[in-house]
Amino acid sequence: WKLQRWLQIGIEKKLSKGAETIDHFLAHCISLKRQQLLENQEEEEDFDCLLTAFMQVCKENNSDKFLRDTLLSLVFAGRDTVSAALTWFFWLVARNPLVETKIREEMRTKLNLRKDEKFMRHFNVQESSRLVYLHGALCEALRLFPPVPLQHKAPLQPDILPSGHRIDSNTKTVLSFYSMGRMESIWGKDCLEFKPERWIHSEHGGIKHVPSFKFVAFNAGPRSCLGKHMSFIQMKIVATTIIHNYHLQLLEGHPISPSNSVILSMKHGFKVKVTKCTFNGGGNGAR
Repeated sequence: WKLQRWLQIGIEKKLSKGAETIDHFLAHCISLKRQQLLENQEEEEDFDCLLTAFMQVCKENNSDKFLRDTLLSLVFAGRDTVSAALTWFFWLVARNPLVETKIREEMRTKLNLRKDEKFMRHFNVQESSRLVYLHGALCEALRLFPPVPLQHKAPLQPDILPSGHRIDSNTKTVLSFYSMGRMESIWGKDCLEFKPERWIHSEHGGIKHVPSFKFVAFNAGPRSCLGKHMSFIQMKIVATTIIHNYHLQLLEGHPISPSNSVILSMKHGFKVKVTKCTFNGGGNGAR
């Protein structure tokens, strides 16, 4: 590949042209947004626009390169990871009918569902944010099957880990987020069980605060995922829409195993039987 890159032939040439196209597109978006802000076409700060939010909040460091790199990270980091997370989530829900029932019941009580069998219902951000049990189920799926199962860090200077181990500069330390999510010492004796309830506060019924250094699906510290909130919004909207409208049934005999790759996707894909649900007025999906 190094020779192909040097000669600009083969797949490296195609990759370079693709990167150039993306750069030009993002540069156009950034330039257009800057022009709009200068011309005061937006009377109020439009923080619903992610690009505007970055420009307004990061005024000291909002160069075109910074904005381009940030947007590029969101696009590429959020595509495969969200799809992988949702795949494992739906697999876990399909294997746990009681969880699916509880999600449907929460949707029935907290959302304004229409009594119309032909109505294809979609849910917005405000509606999906009310679903605490669904949020817990998504967190539980991310704990058991983090989209990025392995991560590595390397200190610029010699350092000492909390365990007392000395680490030389530029020495890579591999972190297994997959293993950490299944350790009894961290999550208890039921660490291998799919329990959305572990994320719900027993007193007020809200989501429990779990430190990012314990729940590491989105990394932790200064390098934590900047698209965490956006990822939850995307997953909730997709999950509510599918669970309300369809029932997914696992196909017997279809092998399920994680792929050996950077993203923890399913090696053989996720094959299911999809059944359309009809809303019967009681909140449950009749199939």
